[in-house]
Amino acid sequence: MATHEKLNLTMLCDFYELTMGNGYFQKGYKDRICYFDVFFRQCPDGGGFAIAAGLEQIIDYIRNLHFSREDIQYLRERKLFSEEFLQYLADFHFTGDIWAVPEGTPIFPKEPILTVRAPAIEAQLIETFLLLSVNHQSLIATKANRVVRAAEGRTVLEFGSRRAQGADAAILGARAAYIGGCDGTACTISDQLYGVYAGGTMAHAWVQMFDSEYEAFKTYCEIYPTNATLLVDTYNTLHSGVPNAIRAFNEVLKPRGIKKCGIRLDSGDMAYLTQQARKMLDEAGWTECQISVSNSLDEYIIQDILRQGAKIDVFGVGERLITARSEPVFGGVYKLAAVEREDGTIEPKIKISENVGKITNPHFKKLYRFYGNDTGKAIADYLCVYDETVDDSKNLTIFDPEATWKTKDVYNFTAKELQVPIFRGGELVYQMPSLQEIRAYCMEQVGALWDEVKRFDNPHTYYVDLSQKLWDIKYDLLKQNK
Repeated sequence: MATHEKLNLTMLCDFYELTMGNGYFQKGYKDRICYFDVFFRQCPDGGGFAIAAGLEQIIDYIRNLHFSREDIQYLRERKLFSEEFLQYLADFHFTGDIWAVPEGTPIFPKEPILTVRAPAIEAQLIETFLLLSVNHQSLIATKANRVVRAAEGRTVLEFGSRRAQGADAAILGARAAYIGGCDGTACTISDQLYGVYAGGTMAHAWVQMFDSEYEAFKTYCEIYPTNATLLVDTYNTLHSGVPNAIRAFNEVLKPRGIKKCGIRLDSGDMAYLTQQARKMLDEAGWTECQISVSNSLDEYIIQDILRQGAKIDVFGVGERLITARSEPVFGGVYKLAAVEREDGTIEPKIKISENVGKITNPHFKKLYRFYGNDTGKAIADYLCVYDETVDDSKNLTIFDPEATWKTKDVYNFTAKELQVPIFRGGELVYQMPSLQEIRAYCMEQVGALWDEVKRFDNPHTYYVDLSQKLWDIKYDLLKQNK
């Protein structure tokens, strides 16, 4: 990406990661192995789940971690860091391990999306980029999935570049929206870089440029006969826009035997206008002409206008998708879960707060998802200590971490470990799937959730439960730190 070519993203870190790193170095902690989890506490928009995204950019970042001579000189001029620490940074690269849930996976609060095992300075330094990548793309992928589900099988395109908060937000937002289920984007560079199909036809300026609306439509059909989608609301949708579109289709496309075409509306009462436009097109014999709409759409507006009988084939969703306007912060955090002693013993760590929701789940953990053998649907997610295994041939009692008295028996299920190895000893061991494969996987995994979990309002709570061993460790730590 052009912006990234000019920047060393290793320096895209919170300054305290460097001050802590220098402190770890001087204290002799630079080689102390730590375990950090990336997780989030609450689903956006009050939804029942989120969609994991951003891993590909994290992989590129980790592989290119380094400090340039200019970076070292900048840090030296701050007069805060020891020369020994700066020499350490001059040879810096990532040597640790990373596990993550694959992109496109439905994820739930308080479960580790990504786990880092690395020396303290390395683990601390990568915090900011890991969070910004997961937080941004997971947020947009989640919003996109909500919009796509509201469209009930109709095509959804991401139209938000000009309202995005910066170039990366537009480019990577289109990528994340595609993972979440959008069929394409208006952002050309996202197609060039990631293969997110880019499309588009005309703006109001095209129509206004000509002496008449009809001339604008006719000219466009002549130049792009196989891609003729005409914007019909520049002047008057029903009295001039749709009739002029039909006239252009009849005079240019019909003689060539072309039936594929479309109209787009960007304003007005979408339910009423699309119903009337559909009637006019059908009566003129253009039954295959698709109707597209745009203009400040989101999942709730789409849901409402479809309930009102709108006749729409394609939705172009812009600012409310690319900015996740209704809840623009994902809220992922990066917390220490354990440290490794010299003898290899892993010592769990916990963060305690008067806000119960901010109490962390300690230790180096495994994350499983249980699928019912009779339904294929996801039953619950299960957190256990790294050295535990799940025998899904037997019944299992799981513990609700939010209600210490509440347990649930699970039976007739298949357990799937969700996190997969990404880096081992600093080396990439993960074969990144194509974006098309990620999107297909996302659709498949969302399909494995119960409809009750997928409700927009008051969704059923999907539990991330703890093993007995992990619960006991957490409870003991809570008692020790009263």
